[in-house]
Amino acid sequence: MADTTTVARGRDSSPAPGHRRKKSAGRVRASGMPVWAIPYVLLVPGLLVIAGLLLYPMFQLAVMAFQKVGLAQIRGSRPAEWVGLDNFERILGNDIFWSALRNTVVFAFVAVALTLIMGTAVGVLLHRLGKKMSLFVVIGCMFAWAVPPVAQGVIWRSLFDAEAGIVNWALNLLPDWLAAPPTGQSSWTGTPWLNDTFTLYVALTVCVVWAGFPFIAVSVLAGLKGIPAELYEAARVDGSGPWRTFTKITLPMLKPVFAVLTILSIIWDFKVFSQLYVLMNGPTNRDGFNLSMYAVAEAFKPPQKLGTGAAISIVLTIILLLITIVYVRQIVKQEEM
Repeated sequence: MADTTTVARGRDSSPAPGHRRKKSAGRVRASGMPVWAIPYVLLVPGLLVIAGLLLYPMFQLAVMAFQKVGLAQIRGSRPAEWVGLDNFERILGNDIFWSALRNTVVFAFVAVALTLIMGTAVGVLLHRLGKKMSLFVVIGCMFAWAVPPVAQGVIWRSLFDAEAGIVNWALNLLPDWLAAPPTGQSSWTGTPWLNDTFTLYVALTVCVVWAGFPFIAVSVLAGLKGIPAELYEAARVDGSGPWRTFTKITLPMLKPVFAVLTILSIIWDFKVFSQLYVLMNGPTNRDGFNLSMYAVAEAFKPPQKLGTGAAISIVLTIILLLITIVYVRQIVKQEEM
């Protein structure tokens, strides 16, 4: 009979104690490719797609910002003319640019703040609801987030319509002491909300917040699920109130989530175009332009000036990069402290 100890040792391929395995860094697959190179090779298709869909168009946009490109250049009847910084000097010397920049910054600040506040409030509410009710509310909220931007603009343009909008209809139902009609009118019907710059951006803010808060709410809900329940139980035992518990436990624990959501919201709201285009019914009101609308108006309204539009887009991109870099640096410093 064979020795069972010998057989067991023969079957066991694990090295003896104290024996060091050889490093796998030098191992080679049957195809001849080193093991360490496989992850980088797998990234190549994704990088090629990003380069084709993002990097190359950005490079072409940057080149166009230093050229004079119009209808003749688009048709190919005349080559593009290099003009250096003339496009940037032209937009920086235009009052419309500074008006559009002001509208962009103020709108983004208000919209980002309201979206984060409302989304956080809804996320906390969802966390306190039962499982079935929370799922029902999440599905309902995500319907608003899933609506395409153009459809969002169409919905809110109809709601703020001067003659048949629900906003004017609802205001007519209120007593005069609570919401008196504008001067010289017997009712709110006919009030052109979308013709005035201020009320236009009020409608745009409502539209963007309505469509954006569900994503914030679901992200906050996911973050709340990861906070240990023991922290809240300890705060309850110590007699901490709801607001103190939220500011001392919930907010610090959700700081990484809020950092990402804030950056994404800033980028999205700085680049709002489709909703504003629909609400404004095209680039008609120059006082209501933001930078995206101003770039499109310069590039495609006759006479076409694609170089100027590209320069405006480059300026907007630089502003977003600077905001993102400053914000991320502040987050890193706080984490280190």
